[in-house]
Amino acid sequence: MGKPTGFMEFERELPADRTPAERLKDWNEFHLHMPEEDLKRQGARCMDCGIPFCHTGGLFKGMAAGCPVNNLIPEWNDLIYRGMWKQAYERLAKTNNFPEFTGRVCPAPCEGSCTLGIHYPPVTIKNIECTIIDRAFEEGWIQPQPPVHRTGKQVAVVGSGPAGLAAATQLNNAGHLVTVFERSDRVGGLLMYGIPNMKLDKKVVQRRVDLMASERVKFITSTEVGKDYPADQLLKEFDAVILAGGATKPRDLPIEGRNLKGVHFAMEFLHANTANLLDEGEGSSISAQGKDVIVIGGGDTGTDCVGTSLRHGCRSVIQLEIMNRPPEVRAESNPWPEWPVVFKQDYGQEEFQALHGQDPRVYTITAKRFVGDEQGHLKEVHTVKVEWVKDDQGRMIPKEIPGSEKVYPAQLVLLAMGFLGPEDQLLEQLGVERDPRSNAKAEYGKFATNIPGIFAAGDMRRGQSLVVWAINEGRAAARECDRFLMTTTHLP
Repeated sequence: MGKPTGFMEFERELPADRTPAERLKDWNEFHLHMPEEDLKRQGARCMDCGIPFCHTGGLFKGMAAGCPVNNLIPEWNDLIYRGMWKQAYERLAKTNNFPEFTGRVCPAPCEGSCTLGIHYPPVTIKNIECTIIDRAFEEGWIQPQPPVHRTGKQVAVVGSGPAGLAAATQLNNAGHLVTVFERSDRVGGLLMYGIPNMKLDKKVVQRRVDLMASERVKFITSTEVGKDYPADQLLKEFDAVILAGGATKPRDLPIEGRNLKGVHFAMEFLHANTANLLDEGEGSSISAQGKDVIVIGGGDTGTDCVGTSLRHGCRSVIQLEIMNRPPEVRAESNPWPEWPVVFKQDYGQEEFQALHGQDPRVYTITAKRFVGDEQGHLKEVHTVKVEWVKDDQGRMIPKEIPGSEKVYPAQLVLLAMGFLGPEDQLLEQLGVERDPRSNAKAEYGKFATNIPGIFAAGDMRRGQSLVVWAINEGRAAARECDRFLMTTTHLP
């Protein structure tokens, strides 16, 4: 695929980003575009590797390896190299409903499993994917395509995140009448309110939602099933249901001072910020302006909190991470094609580094207690360093290091420690069985719950995961739902 000797002739290159000094002044996306000739050279680096692990979509040690939606990556890399953009889009659209989302926010496990990446920097798959879909919209290749025939079957999709939108798209393509319920005031789930605008412009999300609506997918917003709409009405009014409500129960930190004013879950902060941005300052907001901010958690959500706090004009921001600092290169215990667990700076850390000359993250540290003033407002975070040791059963656990206590000033703490699973109300009302991790119990590949006609997909079924896994599950659950309704299916 591509040019047979391309990987030897061309170096990996990515488009430049807007400088931190510029992008911190606004909420616009920070990635710039790459000239077409440069993109062709990047496509040329795709090897004729024989077995393209990039699109295998497996799991190694619980982490994605390759593309979970099985994108035909070598094929569209080759087409880009040859300048055949429309054909590249057609290949991309065969497997991925929303390349404009994954091309912006996916961590690209495909690149972690690129065969070229064994010895050289991998192919720039994610950037090429994003450019293909953006060009497809610009050229007008993407137009509403409502189904010619309708089956008369009605399906409810609960949740409008990536799993719900993927399921709705596929079921609508099959000719069913699809209604998507969303409890927020806008469609998109975490795509709309969980990911900041500088990573995923909300116009990009709304563009896809509008396209789906023009294809006759029905969206009902500001309606929480189980609260505003009775859960037991679902199977009375619909022939089948797909639950795609996500894993939205945040992991808490129940230490002394947790109830002080100024301690928030990260998603409260990010949701309020996006709502305020979209409502042009008329929405509620949790502001970091002029404050010392402590972000607890080292993942993507923590990074988003850092980037958002900097744009608010915070006085300082520190990101606490209980885990060890990752190595600079793959460890022997982390071989290809596993996801490479290595040290890197994401956009939020890059921006902090540009402003202050250092990384905001502090590793192997945990918060012991929050301390407030007489009015109940947060003023300090007391911390202690930890080391990772084996317990009696051989498990690695954090152990506090005596004498390593430190106090950080803080008026805002953002808890970004991940999620425990789906919220209880809807699943309990429907009588859906749960797995040991509290997720909706439904076998992968079948997606059927213990209630006939009710399916589960995405984070609500598998737990917190990647956008691309949510799309994978939404598509596959739609296929099984279609089979349930029609006894057979032609959905991929």
